[in-house]
Amino acid sequence: MERLTSTQMIPDAFQGARDDVTMQFAMIWGQIKAPLIVPLLRLAVAICLIMSLMLFIERVYMGIVIVLVKLFGRKPDRRYKWEPMKDDLEAGNSTYPMILVQIPMYNEREVYQLSIGAACGLSWPSDRIIIQVLDDSTDPTIKDMVELECQRWASKGINIKYEIRDSRNGYKSGALKEGMKRSYAKSCDYVAIFDADFQPEPDFLRRTIPFLVHNPELGLVQTRWKFGNLALITIYSDLNLAVITVNLGA
Repeated sequence: MERLTSTQMIPDAFQGARDDVTMQFAMIWGQIKAPLIVPLLRLAVAICLIMSLMLFIERVYMGIVIVLVKLFGRKPDRRYKWEPMKDDLEAGNSTYPMILVQIPMYNEREVYQLSIGAACGLSWPSDRIIIQVLDDSTDPTIKDMVELECQRWASKGINIKYEIRDSRNGYKSGALKEGMKRSYAKSCDYVAIFDADFQPEPDFLRRTIPFLVHNPELGLVQTRWKFGNLALITIYSDLNLAVITVNLGA
């Protein structure tokens, strides 16, 4: 068998570039890129089309659901009993349920004053509400600032508790759970949870608590997300199960 020469082994298109490695790689890439890249691009386009179709179907489905809810759905204030809390001259403030307001925090330098101030400004009998600030901050300076803010409101007669713990197990949900172990928390009928950047309106409790008071089957009231103050607020009772969403926006 005759020995094959280098000229016979290398295609004609590479003969002028066989001494240049870079050119050889360029030539090889030019030969294989079409069968290699085109199928991948076609696959990517197919995946994008499928995802776009899924998003379109989801949009249509959600649109249909929203229209049906608007046409046939009943608002919570019509579906559930709601009456404003009334003062009783004989019983005094005891007719109001005891509320625990929990505010979990973690290095909230920019918003701690606003959230604590909003919670302390809630319209509710002062002897029937406890503000619980659960501070997991790791910055000592911020911790001192939050504690001083709590002390400032306490000096005004607000029943506010500043709580810290040794570890951040469970993060904010862990802090909420730890806060419920306090002796004063066990005497509360309902719990309202505000994140550190929430700024509830002063009448928040007066508009939400009646749903729980007059509807024993309910266990949680979740209010509307408002982008103006980033308020997605929940208030719940340990004893009940059902959940409703209330639109407190204008």
